[in-house]
Amino acid sequence: MLEGFFFNRKPVYALASLAKKDRIWYASMLAKEIDCTYPHIVNIVNTLENAGLVTTEGQGRIKIIRLTANGEDLAHDFENILRRIERIEKGKGQKK
Repeated sequence: MLEGFFFNRKPVYALASLAKKDRIWYASMLAKEIDCTYPHIVNIVNTLENAGLVTTEGQGRIKIIRLTANGEDLAHDFENILRRIERIEKGKGQKK
């Protein structure tokens, strides 16, 4: 089930973004970060939460989204993969 989910761009970018520790994440902020609609990010976060990769905590009118230990491991793996893809794409135009 999760394989099909993670072969989609938005969930991968959402999880990788959540690994950035420079901010506190909530749904609308994450939606802006990955250029996604709010309803779509809510579905992504619900799937991540059901899989045990994130937790959400209500603080006033917003829900704070945090990675679990498993979520952090997977997010770092995706960050590495995304960096490798970026290097490959940058290197395409540089023939030796």
